[in-house]
Amino acid sequence: MLLRALVVVVLAAAALAAPVLAFDNTEPLADKQWYLTKDNAWTFWAAQPKLSPISVAVIDSGIDGTHPDLSGRVVAAKSFVGGSPYRDDNGHGTFVAGLIAANPSNNEGIAGLGFNVRLMIAKVVDANGTISLPGEVAAIHWAVDNGARVINLSLGGVRDPLNPRLDVYSPLEQAAVEYAYSHGVVVVAAVGNGPQSPATPWSFADYPAALPHVIGVSAVRQDGAVPDYSNRDAVFNDLSAPGAAIFSTIPQNLTADRPECANRPYSDCGSDELREGIGTSFSAPQVTAAAALLLGQNPTLKPDQVAWLLERSADDASATSGCSQCPVGRDLYTGWGTLDVQKALTLLGSPLPAPDRYEPNDDAGPWAHALPPLPRTVQASLDFWDDDVDVYRVTMTKGARLFARLTTPSPVRLTLWSPGTKRVELVPGTKFVDSRVALSRRVGRQVRLAYRAGATGTYYLQAKLVSAVRGPVQYRLALTRSAS
Repeated sequence: MLLRALVVVVLAAAALAAPVLAFDNTEPLADKQWYLTKDNAWTFWAAQPKLSPISVAVIDSGIDGTHPDLSGRVVAAKSFVGGSPYRDDNGHGTFVAGLIAANPSNNEGIAGLGFNVRLMIAKVVDANGTISLPGEVAAIHWAVDNGARVINLSLGGVRDPLNPRLDVYSPLEQAAVEYAYSHGVVVVAAVGNGPQSPATPWSFADYPAALPHVIGVSAVRQDGAVPDYSNRDAVFNDLSAPGAAIFSTIPQNLTADRPECANRPYSDCGSDELREGIGTSFSAPQVTAAAALLLGQNPTLKPDQVAWLLERSADDASATSGCSQCPVGRDLYTGWGTLDVQKALTLLGSPLPAPDRYEPNDDAGPWAHALPPLPRTVQASLDFWDDDVDVYRVTMTKGARLFARLTTPSPVRLTLWSPGTKRVELVPGTKFVDSRVALSRRVGRQVRLAYRAGATGTYYLQAKLVSAVRGPVQYRLALTRSAS
């Protein structure tokens, strides 16, 4: 059974100033929640609005079901590793859940950023801090089937495209993510931390952050600097959020042997492993809560629209913002930049990219989209950073001719793959067979492909965006077929 390391690092940090929000955080420990100010969490509203309630699944180590800040915030819970989902033996899940949905108006402890969130708790992490892949996959399906609109995955496994022996890519995990996306669920994941990777800093985002249709989140410090422990990635690191000196809820059972911490189940009373936690595990929940606020404001949003709003509204990280190594524009350290909830909500009033109804269609085999009988015109989109490949299934009889023409504002390439093709993208640890039967003559803004079928079967037509444009890029694909 594949075991995955829980993405969490913790260190001590100094006390921080009280946040200033458009409507007050009146909770007793508000002065420790500096990250809410950094995120511009509630500055979009003059007073707390009445948003649509949004179900958010926290797939983690469970929670303390008796915690005063989480009591009444849970609508569903299930354990996939035995025991009760309402018992958290290592504290990680309770910490994450508090960041997302701690009761903001009960005069207890802290306020979760997502004041409209209803929690769904999926326990997949055992007391030793490990998670089995089947548990994670089952939990994703359970969350989707029970009404989650957002899934938080503050966990991960190593990605190393240069060393397949270390890389833990799983088609089962990708299938679960695609299942969530196809059902309108936003998936947010931590990009991972160096101490759980082969080196620090590490140059690749963890899985599942490094999968299509997942918002990968990295960490920044209070001063805007990117810590070494936050994994880098030029493609799969989508945006960053505070991930140092983070204060949140912890299980009461972890404070039982400390009399001075009676009735104070918060991270300053935790063990060394939880006190003033740092790590991308604690950055991701802030983005998750921001997604829930966007959906609460407009429940009709699709996952790719939520991702676009969060990523394209992020504050660009550069030397002037505290990230000395960050160039202007998207970078491998912070993605599109740091989370800004106010800007994301403001951008909600702008024209949004049209949803791509053919997604998910990210590879050959079961990942491809089956087209109805030809001729057919497809209008869809590609995004270099989040979805640079689309694949369509086209059935042809021997001798039939296929004609394809793709038109788009940015350079693309068309490729046709033979029946039986399993992958059109190279995935570490899997066998890659080059079964291309036709290519467009060039890369360009209008490309054509023609092919006479050498055998009857299902072929795979791939469109690939080859330039790093801000996107998403709309395209028009015209397909015709003639008999032999």
